[in-house]
Amino acid sequence: MKQFLSFVIKEARHILRDRRTMLILFGMPIVLMLLFGFAITNDVKNVRVVVVTSQMDRQTQAAVDRLAASEYFNVIATVGTTRQAELLIRNQQADMSLTPSLSPNGEGRGRVQWQMMVDGCDPNMAQQWTTYAQTILSSPTDAFQSSIGNPQLSIVNFLYNPQMKSAYNFVPAIMGMLLMLVCAMMTSISIVREKEKGTMEVLLVSPIRPLMIIIAKAIPYLVLAFVILVSILLMARFVLGVPLAGSLAWIVIVSTIYILLALSLGLLISNVAQSQLVALLLSAMVLLMPIVMLSGMLFPIESMPTVLQWVSAVVPPRYYIEAMRKLMIMGVGIGEVVREVAILSGMTVLLLVVSLAKFKTRLE
Repeated sequence: MKQFLSFVIKEARHILRDRRTMLILFGMPIVLMLLFGFAITNDVKNVRVVVVTSQMDRQTQAAVDRLAASEYFNVIATVGTTRQAELLIRNQQADMSLTPSLSPNGEGRGRVQWQMMVDGCDPNMAQQWTTYAQTILSSPTDAFQSSIGNPQLSIVNFLYNPQMKSAYNFVPAIMGMLLMLVCAMMTSISIVREKEKGTMEVLLVSPIRPLMIIIAKAIPYLVLAFVILVSILLMARFVLGVPLAGSLAWIVIVSTIYILLALSLGLLISNVAQSQLVALLLSAMVLLMPIVMLSGMLFPIESMPTVLQWVSAVVPPRYYIEAMRKLMIMGVGIGEVVREVAILSGMTVLLLVVSLAKFKTRLE
């Protein structure tokens, strides 16, 4: 046991004295959290709106005032015709236009129909602008409208994320990406470094068993992964305002399974690579691109072609991100994430068995 602890302390000291490694381990999580939390966002803000005033009454004016008072839209101009509004959008001076149309009803009052013209260069954002505008404009402006309702627009309630903050979506995704990259990449590089420098032979001829050597090298990264996990959760809660609606204990347990999976994958990569550069390239190609493109981090898996949906089924971060979104944002119990936990556990066992089977106790 004393020899085993000495190997753990050796690896921990090596990590702590390597400033570049420490910068990657603790700098990257902070930078990515701040980037995805504040800079890289798809939140609706400061949408430039032009209003066509050819048909305006008290009801439509109240709706426009309510739109302008929101944090999402800025009414930059009023014009007399839809043609003028279209020219402003084509000249990149506005993002959308609103044209009210009054139709008489049996009560002698007008119900408003809104014609929207939206800059559709970014279809996802255009859809969000339309949804936000419909939600605000459909709110009743007085007691009469509240009693008769509005058949054209309906009020939309967003569960779990009423303010539609993109951080709610990005934080679980960043957790999946960072834990995978840190654990798998750093573990593989650490083992390959011993091969490259020729010190692995010295370790293998020591009294301690080869399996214990691998575990001793993985333990410091396991501890660092938990430190990163705690840091992300604290930043998410107190900096980005993302709630932890579910059980914190289950979040940690599921994250532990995922961390062990990442460590096993790093060990597998170290069996294939013979140099640190090859290990780094393999980690980048095998981990980074699939995580970003196929895990559901940025793009919905349901919208992908069928072939890519099948490919994404073997990407471990997909299931961890799904589980974290359910536990953190939706606040469900562990029973709702049994499928994800079972798949992650199965992948962990499979990767660990294959990695240990391929590990060579004698170097060529």
